[in-house]
Amino acid sequence: MSDFKDKVVVVTGGGLGIGRGICLAFSAAGATVICADINDEVGKTLEKEAPGPGEICYKNADVATNEGCQTVVAAAGADGIDVLCNNVGIAPLNTYVPAHELPIDDWDRIMDVNLKSYFQMTRLCVPEILKRGGGVIINTASVQGLQSMKGVSAYAASKGAVLSLTRQLALEYAEQNIRVLAVNPGTIDTAMVAQSFDVMDGSPDQIRKELGQCHPMKRIGKPEEIANVVLFLASEKASFMTGEFVCVDGGMMALGAWAGE
Repeated sequence: MSDFKDKVVVVTGGGLGIGRGICLAFSAAGATVICADINDEVGKTLEKEAPGPGEICYKNADVATNEGCQTVVAAAGADGIDVLCNNVGIAPLNTYVPAHELPIDDWDRIMDVNLKSYFQMTRLCVPEILKRGGGVIINTASVQGLQSMKGVSAYAASKGAVLSLTRQLALEYAEQNIRVLAVNPGTIDTAMVAQSFDVMDGSPDQIRKELGQCHPMKRIGKPEEIANVVLFLASEKASFMTGEFVCVDGGMMALGAWAGE
């Protein structure tokens, strides 16, 4: 399938997890994918793993900085961008603390990566998208933007803000043929989620099983399951969708927090 042949797609945080799945899926659909990440090892490996007929071009860039964002946009070339996937996100283990114990520097770093980068990339990419006559911006938010838990004040706030930003940008650019959407993943089997296992009791397999029980489908998700939805939202099949989010969470938000008690 090559629905995205000759399309240029930018993915932030594309080296691992959900971002990696998105990069691979767009490449398989024919796109030229610019993968922004700060991990050279995984980025260069991903370039080689591009399934084609499209390609993946890795660019080392910290998109929490304006300079990093400029580097990524420049790597896309002068002919414009069709799809921007603001995907990068962090939730360091040391930040899983009550709000009054969270250092300001940690709050700022999470906000810079998880929220400010989305604004900065959008700000720089919109003129490039307009060169193509329009396009799509897809933001990776989270079910944490809708419901939350203890110990993740900065992460939850950043994801809630991403959903609000998505709605605002959709209104901002609807008349210019730029659609803006978001996905809310539930628990997905990624390296970031696996890191949290270090502060939990049990083996990784046991923890995965226990986390899966929180979802009505009784399992956690896979990066490619998020990527499939992202490709749909970026395609003409979703041409009348903007300003909306899609939960890809195995039914977690349908269940509701109260029902699990």
